[in-house]
Amino acid sequence: MSELTRIPAPDGVAPAAQYSHVVLGRGRFVAISGQVALDEDGGLVGEGDAEAQARQVFENLRRCLAAAGATFEDVVKLTCFLTDLADLPALRAARAEHIPDDRLPAASAVQVAGLVRPEFLMEVEAFAVLAD
Repeated sequence: MSELTRIPAPDGVAPAAQYSHVVLGRGRFVAISGQVALDEDGGLVGEGDAEAQARQVFENLRRCLAAAGATFEDVVKLTCFLTDLADLPALRAARAEHIPDDRLPAASAVQVAGLVRPEFLMEVEAFAVLAD
């Protein structure tokens, strides 16, 4: 596990409610490609169901992080792409199952016109730092 410093509100910047403005650490950089709601066999999980898709996305992120020897504790940045911002609460709930409020990474949420397949409601990529 890396030693990370989270700065939720740098001087002169409004406090962040659901993310940290700055996360810094020293170590090996890990990039996790955007994950979508596919199970291990490539089947869609939760067609039309944002909660089910969000849970699968975060499970896929967990598995990818584990493959790199990392956990959500090591994540410094999440980028979330959603086809409908109304699904943001479902995504945040799934995130909360893996990342406690006092360990929030830097984050961005972007509404997009579509993802690689029309049945995907969201995609999330992660960046982590592992201790040397």
